Amino acid sequence: MPLPRLPGSRRSSAYLRWSLWILLSALVAALLVTLVWLAGRYEASQVQSKLDRDTADALGDIRSALTRNVQSLQALHAGSPRPQAWRPAAHALLREHREWMRLEWRDRSLVTREAVDTPYRPAVFSRLGRPTAQADVALACANARRVSGPAYSSSYFVPQADGLGIEVMELCLPLVDGGQLTGYAVATYSLSEILGGLVGSQLTRSQEISFTEADGTRLAMHGSARRGSRVFTSQQLLDLTGNTMVLRMDSWRGAPDLFPNVLTALVTAMSIALVTVLVMLGKDMRRRLRAEHDLADALAFRKAMEDSLVTGLRARDLQGRITYVNPAFCAMVGFAPEELLGHGTPAPYWPPELADEYQKRQEIRLSGQHAPPREGYESVFMRKDRSRFPVLIIEAPLINAVGVQTGWMSAFLDISEQRRIEEMSRASQERLQATARLATVGEMASLLSHELNQPLAAISSYANGSLNLLRDGPHAVADLELAMRRIAEQAERAGKVIKSVHDFVRRRDNEREPVAPQALLDAIMPLVHLQARKLGVRVQLKLQGGLPRVLCDRTMVEQVLLNLARNAMQAMDQAEAGEPSLVIQVRRAGGGERHTGPKGWVEFSVADCGPGIPEPVAQQLFTPFYTTKAEGMGLGLSLCRTVVEQHGGFLGFEANRPQGTIFRFTLPVDPGASPSPA
Repeated sequence: MPLPRLPGSRRSSAYLRWSLWILLSALVAALLVTLVWLAGRYEASQVQSKLDRDTADALGDIRSALTRNVQSLQALHAGSPRPQAWRPAAHALLREHREWMRLEWRDRSLVTREAVDTPYRPAVFSRLGRPTAQADVALACANARRVSGPAYSSSYFVPQADGLGIEVMELCLPLVDGGQLTGYAVATYSLSEILGGLVGSQLTRSQEISFTEADGTRLAMHGSARRGSRVFTSQQLLDLTGNTMVLRMDSWRGAPDLFPNVLTALVTAMSIALVTVLVMLGKDMRRRLRAEHDLADALAFRKAMEDSLVTGLRARDLQGRITYVNPAFCAMVGFAPEELLGHGTPAPYWPPELADEYQKRQEIRLSGQHAPPREGYESVFMRKDRSRFPVLIIEAPLINAVGVQTGWMSAFLDISEQRRIEEMSRASQERLQATARLATVGEMASLLSHELNQPLAAISSYANGSLNLLRDGPHAVADLELAMRRIAEQAERAGKVIKSVHDFVRRRDNEREPVAPQALLDAIMPLVHLQARKLGVRVQLKLQGGLPRVLCDRTMVEQVLLNLARNAMQAMDQAEAGEPSLVIQVRRAGGGERHTGPKGWVEFSVADCGPGIPEPVAQQLFTPFYTTKAEGMGLGLSLCRTVVEQHGGFLGFEANRPQGTIFRFTLPVDPGASPSPA
């Protein structure tokens, strides 16, 4: 529609009013289209949400029914039934569960003892025979034996005599009596009957439900859906032990109804539009005056803020000419604003020896090929007195009110003081590292002297024993050979101690390996028994069955066990206990304050019946160089705690009732190891 010709101010006012009407029309149209689109989206989202809920409910029904079925199988075999009683009970279960095609009772070798088929259809394996599915049953039973619970096989297709076929899967349940495996209960499931019998009928009246593989291959289907113009699909993962399938539900719906939504949106939008036009026309003039005052205040505020900044600011146009500098930037480089404004490249604050490099960087920046890093970059500027100083530059595009880039805005920070502090910190760090290396040398000497004392003492004992055996004559050759082998083992142990202590001092991760707890005890027990016989101490070992392997540095952990055992025997010897006994126990550790997270733990404990630990000594027991022994160095328990904590465990002690002390420490279970034999 053409605009009438009016004088200047009235023309601009009329132009504004026509612009508002055009804008209003566009907004109304956009509003109607948006509301219709949102209504359709909302209806579709409601359908999809309902379908997702139905799929989740169906999955929950299937999971609950499968769990109840496992309980029914367990009840069928409760009390070790006789075959004559098992068959009627199995027939009764098959009449109650249409999803079961066959029930079998197999022995430990998977040989079938008894089997019954469903009464609702011919025997499922009548055409090809049961041995064709033996591999699937064996795999399911192997998984069941591994997890000590029910396990499922992958589904497979079984042809039938009528020319059709069904998709089935096997459930294997291990039968355990008195902790011993006595056999297996095997149930053959029909996937289509699972969908038809275990899912509520209200979920399949107007929807299709099916089992599919991960690639979309459909295995079984149930239900029928009314076809429409749009299909909605929801999928949930059914994760069973040994088998994973996708539960899929499809629903078809017609297109959303548009007329009621459009009519409501039209009336609402027109009402809002009429009120908005009146309000906008009445406030237009007042808004203009207020905007002018606000603009003046904003300019004054921005000028005051820029003048108070200690960060230098500089603006350049797209040709690289300086268009703005603040007072902080001028004070930084020593030039007046008149000397910088309108100046191109090379800039007067560029060092002459770096001018070519800065010019190339300027050309790349102005070409727009590479955006400056958001965190900024460092450079060197030159003051008017020719002195150099480092700066941190942060640049960003300068965008005008219409969204067009008109240049670049840069912020500058003088980092001279920061560089000086960093240099001082670097020199201080180097001095600290030199001091730490000297302390490490002394620590290594202390560790070597303490850790080598035990294997060297063992070598000396075995050597003296060998001399005694040599004096006894040739009949002691076997014992002499054993003593020589023990001397070689302790010499090798001394070498491992040197390597482990060296790695410990250098703060490197030691070589850790999965080790059975029994193997750790076997390595130290000869030395423990040697000292126990000398001191008259009775040694007991208590190992919990089925312990998993632990992940540790074998040499260092053996040294911890040996050190704790010898300390306990020496404590009982000094106290002159009447019947000294040493108990070494290994068991699984439960969670607690000190052990949180998904990993498992194995607890080692060394208990004695000595005099116990007084309260003043207990407070300093793990302090380096603190000892109650005349010949001790005070490093044993401190090093033991350090080794255990490097493995992530905890070393502590408590009173042994009625007399003595128990030292306990934990080691992490190897995540990939199976339980070790007891």
